Amino acid sequence: MAHKKPALDARNRGYPALSAMFTDDRTRGTDVRPGFAAMLKFLRKNCSSTCIVIIDDITRLARDITVHHKLRAAIAATGARLECPSFEFGDSSDDILVENLLASVSQHQRQKNGEQVRNRMRGRLLNGYWCFSCKPPAYEFARVAGQNTLLRREPIASIVTEALEGFASGRLQTKAEVQRILQDSPRFPKLPDGTVKFDRATEMLTVLNAGFIEYLQWDVSIRPGRHQGLITYDTYQRIQRLLNENTKTPSPR
Repeated sequence: MAHKKPALDARNRGYPALSAMFTDDRTRGTDVRPGFAAMLKFLRKNCSSTCIVIIDDITRLARDITVHHKLRAAIAATGARLECPSFEFGDSSDDILVENLLASVSQHQRQKNGEQVRNRMRGRLLNGYWCFSCKPPAYEFARVAGQNTLLRREPIASIVTEALEGFASGRLQTKAEVQRILQDSPRFPKLPDGTVKFDRATEMLTVLNAGFIEYLQWDVSIRPGRHQGLITYDTYQRIQRLLNENTKTPSPR
């Protein structure tokens, strides 16, 4: 797979001009790689000729040692040869040791970067800021006092408030009725087919809409958020009690 200066790398090694160039934007910690899959398809189609795959650095192949060897094997299975201007691939025990060490270091760097990103995001959650790109439809991100903060998005916020308060008061008795209210509102965002899925109604019943933050996967217990709630925390608690009561109510026989 070619990246920064593949044509120059090819000329420096005395190879003819590149036949094709493939790139991947996805994380190199996985083998689910559209660009790599397209390259393998190209190699199999041209297996009658000698193909050389040039990567500008060993880390460009994978940042996971298991994935590294899986992709190496996939390239070899097509009959192609893998080369890199900054590393000589070889079959001796010393060559394999160095390759494994470099792949392991690359994996460690990816994992370390992931830990640092996670720690920064967890720190923002602990401080009451929602830090994920996924957000309720009634909110939008905006810069407030230098921080990326959730702000109410009207008129959607008012529509959701009405639906949630209706459920808490008993006027809407099921999640299906909440879904129907959202479906019938012309200003609530719909899917391309014009519908509001049941899961969307379930997403409305979260503590985020009460102005609080919680993310138990990262040990972030419930705490006040830096955003305005669509409903009060008391209303949220009543909704949770109603949901628990409905779960415990036996189905009619």
